[in-house]
Amino acid sequence: MAETMISLITSDNVVFKVKSSIAKEMATVQSFVDESDGKMTTVTLHNVSSSELPLIIEYCEKNVAGEINKAFEAEFVKNLNNEEVKDLFLAANYLDMKKLFDFTSQVIADRIANKSVEYVRKYFGIEDTEFLPGEEEKLREELAWTFTGVDKDEDEDADQKIEDKVEDEKKSN
Repeated sequence: MAETMISLITSDNVVFKVKSSIAKEMATVQSFVDESDGKMTTVTLHNVSSSELPLIIEYCEKNVAGEINKAFEAEFVKNLNNEEVKDLFLAANYLDMKKLFDFTSQVIADRIANKSVEYVRKYFGIEDTEFLPGEEEKLREELAWTFTGVDKDEDEDADQKIEDKVEDEKKSN
């Protein structure tokens, strides 16, 4: 007997057909299927886009095959930028995929570990901190120890490379 196929429709109306064994990895999808006594074969995923779903399907396929390991996970996120990782994290949360959610949570934690407050704010798109005038400076003074040993932000590295390149060009001219 052939395995049932489930059509997943993304928020941008792209349809992906997956085996039911893959769909079962997504608890949100599985709950829709279960509620229909297995008759539902199309599920709309309002909070998942067509750019995230192929990655999610790949992760599910590897998980079903028992092939999730540190090497796979490292390769899986290696070429993802911060926005893509955050989108994958949100999709995993929406789909109630604990293993992928925990993994992407750790990836985000690793990417912001030992970074400056400014970097973390930028990473999460936090623009207005709602501090009263002088309040943030007072907190920074009181908690100065938390700001020691912070790694250089990625943006600072990029800015420094540009400055170094401009300086090298000036010297060569």
